[in-house]
Amino acid sequence: MTRYPVGRISEWTPGSKKIIQIEGRSIGVYNVDGHFYAIRNLCPHQGAELCAGITTSFVTSNVPGEFCFEREGEIVRCPWHFWEFDIKTGQMVVDPRTRTKTYDVTVERYDVTVDEEQIFVHM
Repeated sequence: MTRYPVGRISEWTPGSKKIIQIEGRSIGVYNVDGHFYAIRNLCPHQGAELCAGITTSFVTSNVPGEFCFEREGEIVRCPWHFWEFDIKTGQMVVDPRTRTKTYDVTVERYDVTVDEEQIFVHM
């Protein structure tokens, strides 16, 4: 496994992201409350630049008209069709009652470490 330097901690404020290129792959690196995560910048649905979408929260509702915003800054929404992915795991966020039969949904996730203020993506 190779480590690729992608910047210093001071370059990322909490909630920020950078889109970088490593070995021909576009990767979004996110600072979520001081923890760093990296996911492939490619929506598996139709190939949009996933990380160009907005970073948002997970919205739940127990009753009509009442909304709860959870996990702020942990969800990225594809700019083309609004499919949402968990930045921490790379998994698509879906209603458990809904089955996605047409597409296999995967987003590659890479390990990220911090070593003496330098951030590395491992591939």
